[in-house]
Amino acid sequence: MSFFIAVFVFLGVCICGGLGAVARFVLDTAVKIVWKNAFPLSTLVINIIASFLAGMAGAAAAASTFSDPWHLMAVTGFLGGLSTFSTAINEVVSLGRDKRMSMAGYYLIACTVVPVLCAALGWQLVR
Repeated sequence: MSFFIAVFVFLGVCICGGLGAVARFVLDTAVKIVWKNAFPLSTLVINIIASFLAGMAGAAAAASTFSDPWHLMAVTGFLGGLSTFSTAINEVVSLGRDKRMSMAGYYLIACTVVPVLCAALGWQLVR
């Protein structure tokens, strides 16, 4: 990879990461306006969307229809800025600290299993 391509990819990942973070903020705010329940739905929805898109991007990259620089910008940048596993885990801990153990358990399962299934579904749709 030439120096100029490396700089382009670096800047692209930075810009796309920022755009992903802005998209996460917008989606998080929109879901929280509608969803007033204790279950932290917004983070789950965001991670489901990001996982599905990551599965699609992975399949496209595996089929060589999505070149490495664009894959890095889209997945590492945008989807990395969009998804937020650390927030999901913090929400599990917060639910546990609030003595909502059942909800914390269901949310932990949902945050780990559902995104994996969505990534597999995205992969299958592109494959």
